[in-house]
Amino acid sequence: MSEVTLVGGGLSGTLLALMLARRGLKVTVYERREDVRVEKIEEGRSINLALSVRGLHALKQVRLAEEVLAQTIPMRGRYIHPVHGECSLIPYGRKADEVIHSVSRRGLNAQLLDALGREKNATVYFHHRCTGYDLRTRALHIRDESTGREFNVEARVVIGTDGAASAVRLALMLHTKMNYSQEYLEHGYKELTIPPAADGGFRIEPNALHIWPRGGFMMIALPNLDRSFTCTLFLPHEGSTSFTQLAMSNLAHAASYFFEKTFPDAVPLIPDLEHEFRHNPTGGLVTVRCSPWHLDGQVLLLGDAAHAIVPFFGQGMNCAFEDCEALMELFDAQGGRWYEIFPRFFATRKPNTDAIAQLALDNFVEMRDTSADPHFALKRQLEHILEERHPGQFVSKYAMVSFHRVPYAEALERGRVQDRVLMEICSRVKSLAEIDPDAAFTRVQEALREK
Repeated sequence: MSEVTLVGGGLSGTLLALMLARRGLKVTVYERREDVRVEKIEEGRSINLALSVRGLHALKQVRLAEEVLAQTIPMRGRYIHPVHGECSLIPYGRKADEVIHSVSRRGLNAQLLDALGREKNATVYFHHRCTGYDLRTRALHIRDESTGREFNVEARVVIGTDGAASAVRLALMLHTKMNYSQEYLEHGYKELTIPPAADGGFRIEPNALHIWPRGGFMMIALPNLDRSFTCTLFLPHEGSTSFTQLAMSNLAHAASYFFEKTFPDAVPLIPDLEHEFRHNPTGGLVTVRCSPWHLDGQVLLLGDAAHAIVPFFGQGMNCAFEDCEALMELFDAQGGRWYEIFPRFFATRKPNTDAIAQLALDNFVEMRDTSADPHFALKRQLEHILEERHPGQFVSKYAMVSFHRVPYAEALERGRVQDRVLMEICSRVKSLAEIDPDAAFTRVQEALREK
């Protein structure tokens, strides 16, 4: 029986292990954390995820899509909260099924681990940290975090699914000619909580991703099954409006004062604002790029270990799940010959993971700045009209990424052209009645041909 060792038992690691085990391979997973099904949740680290069509398609391959969907909440659009005035919902799509799904990272990881636990040829060792990998001897260095014991494991084929701070990637970097870069945003994030209402219901619209765009920074909120919302404040680390400025403020209730000025309708929704703001950690936002992701059919990086991205298109998990599916398609086609599979996987996935990294960075600007612009809402309405009138010929950038499986590189290229043309049209009018949709479609098609 062929053997594969995975370093990292998070979302992509457990899904890939499940796919491999069901193909008859013996799979061993080493995960540095405790089992998420029994460990306590670290305050301020409960990050919700947005599951969309790419992730769902991968879950269907292991017959878990329906089970996972039963534990999600559909979000039909962006619910925009201005500083003053009426809130508004901007739908993601024009069809009832064009939604994204709010899902608990912890809950989804637990579902995947439960499924993996039913596979006889798969073993997961929790609280076992990879401290290195000797590429020459193929010895994986492991430390049992519960006892402190250190030992080596022979690992002929290693796949690193151990996240943005990957130990497997570090071994490749130290002993091969790997190119590597990491780029931190000037913004960080802090999580806050909107608890359920007194009657146990949701305090705000549950079937939406709430956004408080403020130009240069923003807050979002995603619904949870317990009727709470996980809020995430994205703010610069430094500057006049920043986490550092708030931390150094002499005001006794600096966070409350800041929120009353910038997110006034959110203040009554977050009763523990001051406590959570002081005690929940401030996280960083990083984009990781490296190449190549593999070595001689022996080592491969996958998911965040190969291409960590910022969370603003909700595609980190979906992209990693698509990685798993793409790798297994090559495995099936190449008969398990890793020395052929790994380089082909890298060659086909790298342009697309680079593209979604850029799409995510672009979408941050759109969410915090453009989404409050009435011309942006007008553009979304026009996109829905064009999709209805020209099915298959016009697909919005958001739909290409979230509701279709168009390669990310193509979505980036086509989406930029379409956005530029349609925003130019919408910026000159005040209502849809002033726009000729057929003329707009023609202009988009001409621009795409010229690109």
